[in-house]
Amino acid sequence: MTTDRMIGTAELEDIAIGGAILGTGGGGDPYIGKLMAQQAIRQHGPVRLIDVDSLGNDALVVPVCMMGAPTVMTEKLPQGDELVIAFRKLEALLGRRIDAVLCGEAGGINSTTPFVVAAAADRPLVDGDGMGRAYPELQMVTFTLHGVSATPMVLCDDKGNSIVLDTISNAWTERLARAATVEMGGSALLAFYPMDGATAKRAVVRGTLGLCARLGSRLRQARATHGDPVAEIADILDADVIFHGRVRDVERRTVGGFARGTADFEGVEEWADHRFRLQFQNEFLIAYRDGEPLVTTPDLITLLDAESGTPVTADSLRYGLRLKALACASTPLWRTPAGLELIGPRYFGYDLDYRPFRAGSQP
Repeated sequence: MTTDRMIGTAELEDIAIGGAILGTGGGGDPYIGKLMAQQAIRQHGPVRLIDVDSLGNDALVVPVCMMGAPTVMTEKLPQGDELVIAFRKLEALLGRRIDAVLCGEAGGINSTTPFVVAAAADRPLVDGDGMGRAYPELQMVTFTLHGVSATPMVLCDDKGNSIVLDTISNAWTERLARAATVEMGGSALLAFYPMDGATAKRAVVRGTLGLCARLGSRLRQARATHGDPVAEIADILDADVIFHGRVRDVERRTVGGFARGTADFEGVEEWADHRFRLQFQNEFLIAYRDGEPLVTTPDLITLLDAESGTPVTADSLRYGLRLKALACASTPLWRTPAGLELIGPRYFGYDLDYRPFRAGSQP
Protein backbone atom coordinates (compact mmCIF):
# COMPACT_ATOMS: atom_id res chain seq x y z
CA MET A 1 0.00 0.00 0.00
CA THR A 2 1.37 3.42 -0.95
CA THR A 3 0.63 6.67 0.77
CA ASP A 4 -1.03 9.77 -0.71
CA ARG A 5 -4.02 7.75 -1.76
CA MET A 6 -7.71 7.81 -0.95
CA ILE A 7 -9.07 5.45 1.70
CA GLY A 8 -12.71 4.38 1.50
CA THR A 9 -14.91 2.06 3.48
CA ALA A 10 -13.57 -1.14 1.87
CA GLU A 11 -9.94 -0.37 2.75
CA LEU A 12 -10.93 0.15 6.37
CA GLU A 13 -11.78 -3.54 6.68
CA ASP A 14 -8.11 -4.46 6.23
CA ILE A 15 -6.81 -1.53 8.31
CA ALA A 16 -9.01 -2.47 11.27
CA ILE A 17 -7.77 -6.07 11.28
CA GLY A 18 -4.15 -4.98 10.87
CA GLY A 19 -4.60 -2.50 13.70
CA ALA A 20 -5.80 -5.26 15.98
CA ILE A 21 -2.67 -7.28 15.13
CA LEU A 22 -0.33 -4.35 15.86
CA GLY A 23 -2.38 -3.49 18.94
CA THR A 24 -0.66 -6.26 20.96
CA GLY A 25 -3.91 -7.16 22.67
CA GLY A 26 -5.02 -3.59 23.45
CA GLY A 27 -6.13 -0.43 21.74
CA GLY A 28 -9.82 -1.24 21.97
CA ASP A 29 -12.20 -3.22 19.78
CA PRO A 30 -11.28 -2.69 16.09
CA TYR A 31 -14.86 -3.45 15.04
CA ILE A 32 -16.20 -0.38 16.86
CA GLY A 33 -13.58 1.93 15.37
CA LYS A 34 -14.14 0.53 11.89
CA LEU A 35 -17.88 1.17 12.04
CA MET A 36 -17.34 4.73 13.27
CA ALA A 37 -14.82 5.44 10.49
CA GLN A 38 -16.93 3.84 7.76
CA GLN A 39 -19.95 5.89 8.79
CA ALA A 40 -17.88 9.10 8.67
CA ILE A 41 -16.55 8.25 5.22
CA ARG A 42 -20.02 7.45 3.90
CA GLN A 43 -21.20 10.82 5.16
CA HIS A 44 -18.22 13.00 4.26
CA GLY A 45 -16.23 11.12 1.60
CA PRO A 46 -12.93 9.21 1.51
CA VAL A 47 -9.81 10.18 3.44
CA ARG A 48 -6.48 11.10 1.85
CA LEU A 49 -3.59 9.17 3.42
CA ILE A 50 -0.27 11.01 3.10
CA ASP A 51 3.39 10.42 3.86
CA VAL A 52 4.73 12.54 6.71
CA ASP A 53 7.43 13.91 4.40
CA SER A 54 4.75 15.64 2.31
CA LEU A 55 4.00 18.00 5.22
CA GLY A 56 5.47 21.45 5.27
CA ASN A 57 7.81 22.07 8.19
CA ASP A 58 5.43 24.69 9.58
CA ALA A 59 2.29 22.58 9.13
CA LEU A 60 0.21 21.93 12.26
CA VAL A 61 -0.38 18.23 12.96
CA VAL A 62 -2.62 16.85 15.73
CA PRO A 63 -3.03 13.22 16.85
CA VAL A 64 -6.41 11.96 18.09
CA CYS A 65 -7.41 8.84 19.97
CA MET A 66 -9.78 7.14 22.38
CA MET A 67 -8.59 6.71 25.97
CA GLY A 68 -9.73 4.20 28.58
CA ALA A 69 -10.00 0.52 29.43
CA PRO A 70 -10.81 -1.64 26.36
CA THR A 71 -13.33 -3.64 28.38
CA VAL A 72 -15.28 -0.43 29.01
CA MET A 73 -15.16 0.68 25.37
CA THR A 74 -17.03 -2.42 24.21
CA GLU A 75 -19.92 -1.62 26.55
CA LYS A 76 -19.96 2.20 26.45
CA LEU A 77 -20.04 3.16 22.80
CA PRO A 78 -19.24 6.72 21.68
CA GLN A 79 -22.04 8.86 20.26
CA GLY A 80 -19.88 9.42 17.18
CA ASP A 81 -18.99 13.10 17.19
CA GLU A 82 -16.96 13.40 20.42
CA LEU A 83 -13.62 13.02 18.65
CA VAL A 84 -14.48 15.67 16.07
CA ILE A 85 -15.61 18.02 18.86
CA ALA A 86 -12.28 17.52 20.68
CA PHE A 87 -10.40 18.23 17.43
CA ARG A 88 -12.42 21.38 16.67
CA LYS A 89 -12.05 22.70 20.22
CA LEU A 90 -8.29 22.19 20.17
CA GLU A 91 -8.13 23.94 16.80
CA ALA A 92 -10.01 26.93 18.26
CA LEU A 93 -7.73 26.93 21.30
CA LEU A 94 -4.61 26.94 19.14
CA GLY A 95 -6.03 29.75 17.04
CA ARG A 96 -5.12 28.31 13.66
CA ARG A 97 -6.18 25.66 11.20
CA ILE A 98 -4.89 22.15 11.84
CA ASP A 99 -3.37 20.90 8.59
CA ALA A 100 -3.31 17.13 9.15
CA VAL A 101 -4.53 14.41 11.50
CA LEU A 102 -2.32 11.73 13.05
CA CYS A 103 -2.89 8.44 14.91
CA GLY A 104 -1.89 8.40 18.55
CA GLU A 105 -1.37 4.62 18.43
CA ALA A 106 -1.56 1.95 15.75
CA GLY A 107 -3.76 -0.45 17.63
CA GLY A 108 -7.36 -1.61 17.65
CA ILE A 109 -9.89 1.19 17.71
CA ASN A 110 -7.23 3.90 17.57
CA SER A 111 -5.95 2.82 14.17
CA THR A 112 -9.35 3.71 12.69
CA THR A 113 -10.83 6.51 14.83
CA PRO A 114 -8.53 9.15 13.22
CA PHE A 115 -10.34 8.46 9.95
CA VAL A 116 -13.50 9.83 11.63
CA VAL A 117 -11.85 13.20 12.19
CA ALA A 118 -10.03 13.26 8.86
CA ALA A 119 -13.27 12.61 6.98
CA ALA A 120 -15.46 15.01 8.99
CA ALA A 121 -12.91 17.84 8.99
CA ASP A 122 -11.71 17.19 5.42
CA ARG A 123 -8.04 16.94 6.42
CA PRO A 124 -5.39 14.46 5.28
CA LEU A 125 -4.31 11.67 7.61
CA VAL A 126 -0.59 10.97 8.10
CA ASP A 127 0.52 7.37 7.53
CA GLY A 128 2.14 6.81 10.91
CA ASP A 129 1.57 6.96 14.64
CA GLY A 130 3.28 7.56 17.97
CA MET A 131 3.91 3.98 19.09
CA GLY A 132 4.17 1.46 16.25
CA ARG A 133 1.85 -0.66 18.42
CA ALA A 134 -0.42 0.16 21.40
CA TYR A 135 0.50 1.22 24.94
CA PRO A 136 -1.73 2.02 27.91
CA GLU A 137 -0.52 5.49 28.96
CA LEU A 138 -0.62 8.85 27.15
CA GLN A 139 3.05 9.74 27.66
CA MET A 140 4.14 6.44 26.07
CA VAL A 141 4.61 7.86 22.59
CA THR A 142 7.64 8.64 20.48
CA PHE A 143 6.49 12.27 20.54
CA THR A 144 7.57 12.40 24.21
CA LEU A 145 11.05 11.21 23.22
CA HIS A 146 11.28 14.24 20.90
CA GLY A 147 10.19 16.80 23.47
CA VAL A 148 6.62 17.32 22.25
CA SER A 149 4.16 18.39 24.94
CA ALA A 150 0.90 16.44 25.18
CA THR A 151 -0.91 19.67 26.00
CA PRO A 152 -2.87 21.71 25.33
CA MET A 153 -5.22 18.74 25.13
CA VAL A 154 -9.00 18.47 24.88
CA LEU A 155 -10.97 15.49 26.25
CA CYS A 156 -14.63 14.92 25.45
CA ASP A 157 -17.12 12.33 26.66
CA ASP A 158 -20.40 10.89 25.41
CA LYS A 159 -22.45 13.18 27.66
CA GLY A 160 -21.21 16.44 26.12
CA ASN A 161 -18.56 17.30 28.72
CA SER A 162 -15.17 18.60 27.62
CA ILE A 163 -11.97 19.35 29.54
CA VAL A 164 -8.88 21.32 28.51
CA LEU A 165 -5.57 20.33 30.12
CA ASP A 166 -2.36 22.35 30.25
CA THR A 167 0.22 20.40 32.26
CA ILE A 168 3.85 20.64 33.36
CA SER A 169 4.83 17.27 31.86
CA ASN A 170 3.42 14.46 29.78
CA ALA A 171 3.44 12.19 32.84
CA TRP A 172 1.15 14.69 34.59
CA THR A 173 -1.05 14.77 31.50
CA GLU A 174 -1.52 11.02 31.88
CA ARG A 175 -2.35 11.27 35.58
CA LEU A 176 -4.91 14.04 35.20
CA ALA A 177 -6.44 12.75 31.97
CA ARG A 178 -6.73 9.25 33.43
CA ALA A 179 -8.58 10.58 36.47
CA ALA A 180 -10.92 12.56 34.21
CA THR A 181 -11.49 9.52 32.00
CA VAL A 182 -12.47 7.40 34.99
CA GLU A 183 -15.00 10.06 36.03
CA MET A 184 -16.28 10.24 32.44
CA GLY A 185 -17.30 6.60 32.71
CA GLY A 186 -14.06 4.82 31.83
CA SER A 187 -13.50 6.13 28.31
CA ALA A 188 -12.97 9.51 26.65
CA LEU A 189 -12.09 10.93 23.23
CA LEU A 190 -9.20 13.35 22.89
CA ALA A 191 -7.00 15.54 20.70
CA PHE A 192 -3.47 16.19 21.95
CA TYR A 193 0.28 16.51 21.16
CA PRO A 194 0.00 19.39 18.64
CA MET A 195 3.26 19.61 16.71
CA ASP A 196 4.69 21.16 13.58
CA GLY A 197 5.57 19.24 10.44
CA ALA A 198 9.30 19.37 11.07
CA THR A 199 8.86 17.69 14.45
CA ALA A 200 6.42 15.14 13.05
CA LYS A 201 9.01 14.05 10.48
CA ARG A 202 11.41 13.18 13.31
CA ALA A 203 8.94 11.81 15.86
CA VAL A 204 6.41 9.73 13.92
CA VAL A 205 6.69 5.96 13.60
CA ARG A 206 6.28 5.87 9.84
CA GLY A 207 4.05 3.77 7.66
CA THR A 208 1.98 2.04 10.33
CA LEU A 209 -1.40 2.51 8.66
CA GLY A 210 0.05 1.11 5.45
CA LEU A 211 1.38 -1.81 7.47
CA CYS A 212 -2.07 -2.34 9.02
CA ALA A 213 -3.57 -2.48 5.53
CA ARG A 214 -0.98 -5.02 4.33
CA LEU A 215 -1.56 -7.22 7.36
CA GLY A 216 -5.32 -7.20 6.89
CA SER A 217 -5.06 -7.82 3.16
CA ARG A 218 -2.60 -10.71 3.52
CA LEU A 219 -4.76 -12.32 6.21
CA ARG A 220 -7.84 -12.07 4.00
CA GLN A 221 -5.99 -13.54 1.01
CA ALA A 222 -4.56 -16.42 3.05
CA ARG A 223 -8.04 -17.40 4.18
CA ALA A 224 -9.41 -17.18 0.63
CA THR A 225 -6.66 -19.45 -0.73
CA HIS A 226 -6.70 -21.84 2.26
CA GLY A 227 -3.16 -20.85 3.18
CA ASP A 228 -1.63 -20.50 6.64
CA PRO A 229 -2.82 -17.10 7.97
CA VAL A 230 -0.51 -17.11 10.99
CA ALA A 231 2.54 -17.82 8.81
CA GLU A 232 1.57 -15.00 6.45
CA ILE A 233 1.33 -12.48 9.30
CA ALA A 234 4.62 -13.69 10.76
CA ASP A 235 6.26 -13.17 7.37
CA ILE A 236 5.16 -9.54 7.09
CA LEU A 237 6.20 -8.69 10.65
CA ASP A 238 9.44 -10.72 10.60
CA ALA A 239 8.01 -12.44 13.67
CA ASP A 240 8.40 -15.81 15.37
CA VAL A 241 5.65 -18.04 16.73
CA ILE A 242 6.68 -18.20 20.40
CA PHE A 243 3.97 -20.62 21.48
CA HIS A 244 0.86 -22.51 20.42
CA GLY A 245 -1.52 -23.18 23.26
CA ARG A 246 -4.99 -23.35 24.74
CA VAL A 247 -6.21 -20.83 27.30
CA ARG A 248 -6.41 -22.46 30.73
CA ASP A 249 -7.25 -19.44 32.86
CA VAL A 250 -7.70 -15.67 32.57
CA GLU A 251 -7.63 -13.23 35.46
CA ARG A 252 -8.51 -9.62 34.61
CA ARG A 253 -9.72 -6.57 36.47
CA THR A 254 -10.29 -2.92 35.66
CA VAL A 255 -8.11 -0.76 37.90
CA GLY A 256 -7.61 2.99 37.53
CA GLY A 257 -8.84 3.01 33.96
CA PHE A 258 -6.74 0.02 32.86
CA ALA A 259 -7.60 -3.60 32.13
CA ARG A 260 -4.93 -5.53 34.06
CA GLY A 261 -4.43 -9.26 34.33
CA THR A 262 -2.76 -12.51 33.37
CA ALA A 263 -3.57 -15.34 30.98
CA ASP A 264 -2.26 -18.90 31.36
CA PHE A 265 -1.93 -21.39 28.50
CA GLU A 266 -1.20 -25.09 28.16
CA GLY A 267 0.88 -25.93 25.10
CA VAL A 268 -0.53 -28.08 22.31
CA GLU A 269 1.03 -30.08 19.45
CA GLU A 270 4.73 -29.20 19.26
CA TRP A 271 4.46 -27.20 22.51
CA ALA A 272 2.52 -29.88 24.45
CA ASP A 273 5.04 -30.21 27.29
CA HIS A 274 5.19 -26.46 28.01
CA ARG A 275 3.19 -23.85 29.91
CA PHE A 276 2.91 -20.19 29.01
CA ARG A 277 1.75 -17.02 30.70
CA LEU A 278 1.02 -13.51 29.41
CA GLN A 279 0.81 -10.46 31.64
CA PHE A 280 -1.06 -7.45 30.34
CA GLN A 281 -2.08 -3.90 31.16
CA ASN A 282 -4.50 -3.24 28.29
CA GLU A 283 -1.69 -4.61 26.06
CA PHE A 284 0.38 -7.81 26.32
CA LEU A 285 3.62 -6.79 28.03
CA ILE A 286 5.46 -9.93 29.14
CA ALA A 287 5.43 -13.49 27.79
CA TYR A 288 6.75 -16.39 29.91
CA ARG A 289 7.53 -19.96 28.91
CA ASP A 290 7.72 -22.50 31.75
CA GLY A 291 8.12 -19.64 34.21
CA GLU A 292 11.00 -17.96 32.37
CA PRO A 293 10.56 -14.55 30.65
CA LEU A 294 10.59 -14.96 26.89
CA VAL A 295 9.57 -11.59 25.42
CA THR A 296 9.16 -8.23 27.13
CA THR A 297 7.87 -4.79 26.27
CA PRO A 298 8.66 -2.85 24.08
CA ASP A 299 8.83 -5.78 21.66
CA LEU A 300 5.45 -6.81 20.28
CA ILE A 301 3.43 -9.81 21.46
CA THR A 302 0.22 -10.55 19.58
CA LEU A 303 -2.25 -13.44 19.80
CA LEU A 304 -3.88 -14.98 16.74
CA ASP A 305 -6.50 -17.69 16.44
CA ALA A 306 -4.51 -20.80 15.53
CA GLU A 307 -6.70 -21.64 12.52
CA SER A 308 -8.10 -18.38 11.17
CA GLY A 309 -5.37 -15.95 12.18
CA THR A 310 -7.96 -13.60 13.69
CA PRO A 311 -6.28 -11.31 16.27
CA VAL A 312 -7.45 -11.82 19.84
CA THR A 313 -7.40 -8.91 22.29
CA ALA A 314 -6.74 -9.10 26.02
CA ASP A 315 -10.38 -8.35 26.82
CA SER A 316 -11.66 -11.15 24.52
CA LEU A 317 -9.48 -13.93 25.97
CA ARG A 318 -11.55 -16.80 27.37
CA TYR A 319 -11.11 -20.37 28.48
CA GLY A 320 -10.47 -22.94 25.77
CA LEU A 321 -9.37 -20.67 22.91
CA ARG A 322 -6.54 -22.23 20.89
CA LEU A 323 -4.12 -19.52 19.96
CA LYS A 324 -0.68 -18.85 18.56
CA ALA A 325 1.47 -16.05 19.94
CA LEU A 326 3.75 -14.04 17.67
CA ALA A 327 6.63 -11.84 18.79
CA CYS A 328 8.55 -9.27 16.78
CA ALA A 329 10.95 -6.41 17.36
CA SER A 330 9.70 -2.94 18.25
CA THR A 331 10.63 0.24 16.44
CA PRO A 332 14.29 1.16 17.20
CA LEU A 333 13.12 4.36 18.92
CA TRP A 334 11.84 2.26 21.83
CA ARG A 335 15.09 0.33 22.24
CA THR A 336 17.05 3.41 23.30
CA PRO A 337 17.73 4.13 27.00
CA ALA A 338 15.17 6.95 26.92
CA GLY A 339 12.62 4.71 25.26
CA LEU A 340 13.12 1.88 27.74
CA GLU A 341 12.79 4.30 30.66
CA LEU A 342 9.37 5.23 29.29
CA ILE A 343 7.99 1.80 28.34
CA GLY A 344 10.44 -0.89 29.49
CA PRO A 345 9.54 -3.76 31.84
CA ARG A 346 10.64 -1.94 34.99
CA TYR A 347 8.33 0.98 34.31
CA PHE A 348 5.39 -1.42 34.57
CA GLY A 349 6.69 -2.87 37.83
CA TYR A 350 8.32 -6.05 36.53
CA ASP A 351 11.68 -6.97 38.05
CA LEU A 352 13.13 -7.66 34.61
CA ASP A 353 15.65 -6.06 32.30
CA TYR A 354 14.78 -5.71 28.63
CA ARG A 355 16.37 -8.32 26.37
CA PRO A 356 15.95 -7.44 22.68
CA PHE A 357 13.90 -9.94 20.73
CA ARG A 358 15.32 -11.15 17.44
CA ALA A 359 13.38 -13.26 14.96
CA GLY A 360 14.82 -16.75 14.70
CA SER A 361 16.49 -16.53 18.13
CA GLN A 362 13.87 -18.52 20.04
CA PRO A 363 14.26 -22.29 20.51
